[in-house]
Amino acid sequence: MEYKFLWPAFISIVVGFLWCCDFWKIFKKPQLANPTGNYRKYAILTRLIVFTVGIIAWGFISYAMTGPRKPLGFVPSDIEVNDIFMVVDVSRSMLAEDLEPNRLEVAKKKLREFAALRPTDRIGIIIFSEKVFTLLPLTTDPTLVDKVLSEIKIGYLGSGTNIGDALALAVARGQGSETKNKVIILLTDGVNNIGNMTPINAAEVAKKYNMKVYTIGLGSKNSKLPIGRDAFGNMRYQNMPGGSIDLDTLDKISAMTGGKSYLANSKNSLKNILEEIQQLEKTKIKSQGQVIYDELFHWYLLVGFIFLLISELAKRYIIREVA
Repeated sequence: MEYKFLWPAFISIVVGFLWCCDFWKIFKKPQLANPTGNYRKYAILTRLIVFTVGIIAWGFISYAMTGPRKPLGFVPSDIEVNDIFMVVDVSRSMLAEDLEPNRLEVAKKKLREFAALRPTDRIGIIIFSEKVFTLLPLTTDPTLVDKVLSEIKIGYLGSGTNIGDALALAVARGQGSETKNKVIILLTDGVNNIGNMTPINAAEVAKKYNMKVYTIGLGSKNSKLPIGRDAFGNMRYQNMPGGSIDLDTLDKISAMTGGKSYLANSKNSLKNILEEIQQLEKTKIKSQGQVIYDELFHWYLLVGFIFLLISELAKRYIIREVA
């Protein structure tokens, strides 16, 4: 019995009890409008029968109010889903202001917009700098995804850019999933310079598990970029040795895994890139689906109404009391 049916059932029981109280005279010696012969003799028995019929009626009605039903089986449903891991660079260079207000804030905003348009997908979030960290395992809760993305910060994963280990962690997180279409969106503005696994080796593992990697190089290729102001309001700059983005490696990763590589050097370009990725082909997976029930309450309600009608008619026309 579901909790939502308890109150209707309780109310019907109370009404039935009040109805039964109307029969309190059943234990008194009956007084009939036209007392004659055997009718007086069997009057108490008649009252008991009518009372019993009324009790049965309210029993059926009360049970009907509990919503009785019989399960007929399950209707399988096909849900279109992707498993999507967002692998986001949180190294200090993401504070560069070539994208206003800075690269990280632009990335967070656009990724939140992207996630909001995929309510049926499972989304996970991995962040990396020198160290890598699973910020959010795969989830279908869009509110949680939006909250976690909005709270991404820089500074607690060390210095460095560990693309290889971050990509490998995403593959490890997704390889056990039954979803056929598994996607990694790798967003970085740097060059891999630390870690146990190279980005290419990680891409080979992603290819083995049929996980497509879409790589996005974020920012311009300038070697010197603004990263904020000091205590005196002067702009601070940081040198990016060898250029800020390793586009060649990103191209190889995406090509190996069947994804695509992009360069986002403005807010609009990042938005357009994510809109293109948005068109990913979705995969159908079977879920157990909804249980189909045969609702039985109307039959119990009908029987209860018939018994109650018989009881009321008998009360009015067979047992006629005088004051």
